[in-house]
Amino acid sequence: MTGRLTGRKIVITGAGSGIGRESARIFAREGATLALLDRDRDAAQVTADETGGHVFAVDVTDEAQVKSVIDEAGAALNGIDGLLNSAGILTMKTIDDIDVAEFRRVVDVNLTGTFLVCQAALPWLRQSPTAAIVNIASAQALLPSLLGSAYAASKAAVMMFSKSIAKELAPAVRVNVICPGATETPMTDQGVAPDDVEGRKALAANYAMKRLCQPAEIANGILFLMSQDASAITGVALAIDNGRTFH
Repeated sequence: MTGRLTGRKIVITGAGSGIGRESARIFAREGATLALLDRDRDAAQVTADETGGHVFAVDVTDEAQVKSVIDEAGAALNGIDGLLNSAGILTMKTIDDIDVAEFRRVVDVNLTGTFLVCQAALPWLRQSPTAAIVNIASAQALLPSLLGSAYAASKAAVMMFSKSIAKELAPAVRVNVICPGATETPMTDQGVAPDDVEGRKALAANYAMKRLCQPAEIANGILFLMSQDASAITGVALAIDNGRTFH
């Protein structure tokens, strides 16, 4: 590790599992101090035990709760230099199968939650000379599959929201978005179970590299965008997807 985040104070949502947890591990090894937010406090605590981060339970769809927790996190860290929005949920239902309540829930968590956390963190981020936001969209935002129209729509909205606020907040805050392909996380396991060998093979066949991503591969891309190595980069949607969307 190179200390690329030494002294930086970073808030991570969805820190209790998957990409959020792996990012926390890498950020901590690179010298960051962390606030770990998750709806599941116990899951976030596991991450905290590995990284030394501060734990906060939050429902990202609850405006008042988000504002309160972000302010608590900012006070605990004595500032916020970076924000990673990794909280999200998945549905693989088609338009024929999904009902309006579930559609709204997917959009509320994935899009509105990202908006609420970004908005709440802005007063803190604007006090940092090197402020950066990284939001997690999906390769589905670039090239949707035959399932999960609600998920794809919500993540495409996260991508364009991120690009829009990159323009609005420049030059004070850099904003970028990661578009991961299928990754070895609990979210992917919801769609195709780990013991479904044939299903996993069929999923991997959609990718040029013929495999799923590892969480660390996504987290390393996030690390780059969060660090000052990416000081001239804002408004970028970076696909890390083993070649699913380039062709």
